[in-house]
Amino acid sequence: MDIKVLGSFEASENGVALLPTAGKPRQILALLALQAGQIVPVPTLMEELWDMEPPRSAQTTLQTYILQLRKRIEAALPPEGPRRAKDVLATRYGGYLLDITPEEVDVHAFERLAAAGRRALDLGDRETGSRLLRQSLAVWRGRALVDVHHGLRLGVEVTRLEESHLCVVESRVEADLALGRHHALLSELAVLTARHPMHENLCAQYMTALYRSGQQWRALEAFTALRGFLVEELGVEPSPRLQELQRAILSSDPRLTRFTLRTDLTV
Repeated sequence: MDIKVLGSFEASENGVALLPTAGKPRQILALLALQAGQIVPVPTLMEELWDMEPPRSAQTTLQTYILQLRKRIEAALPPEGPRRAKDVLATRYGGYLLDITPEEVDVHAFERLAAAGRRALDLGDRETGSRLLRQSLAVWRGRALVDVHHGLRLGVEVTRLEESHLCVVESRVEADLALGRHHALLSELAVLTARHPMHENLCAQYMTALYRSGQQWRALEAFTALRGFLVEELGVEPSPRLQELQRAILSSDPRLTRFTLRTDLTV
């Protein structure tokens, strides 16, 4: 099976599309795919579909959705193959299990490449780390499950994936800054800081890239913009570490051209 959740939802078996058009069966398949090889309890599926107010017919309706998914899987399986739809979307005590390997879901490739990239960075190999992290980000085709309605459970999973994506972006930008690619990062960081106006680390990376590109005044403007958001929205000042970076830029501290953000002037 080939399942993609990092962008629009796609699922196929032997090249045959499995996705139903109805919203709730899509939610079920998405949640089962994100827990590939693990039992998802019936109450979890019901909470995803109906929040905390399932209808009286919820159990029967859920079984109907499972049958609909199995029909699509059965139609895609080879007639003489070793497994039938009930083996792939299996019933287990108290729940259901999508019996596929994690490698059949694109999240696995993203997480595997990201972990390899971080290991390379930990070993001091920034070039390899940057390349692997870039490859992991290339697995994404848009926002996770962008065309699937998110109930409580899927909402949590999507938030986790988006946070993981942003962490990988930060690590890759960090590596590229250390490799002297500050000019190439400017447009990307401008977009990222606009999307996340109160994200201090992204702001610090943008300030550093601007300063190293000879745009000291814009680096200070970025700090002022972030401070304005924090004060207005949360009533707090930027962290001492970010204020230290601002002072370093004001004084043209020579360390700014030599160190990455995670060494001396860490923010």
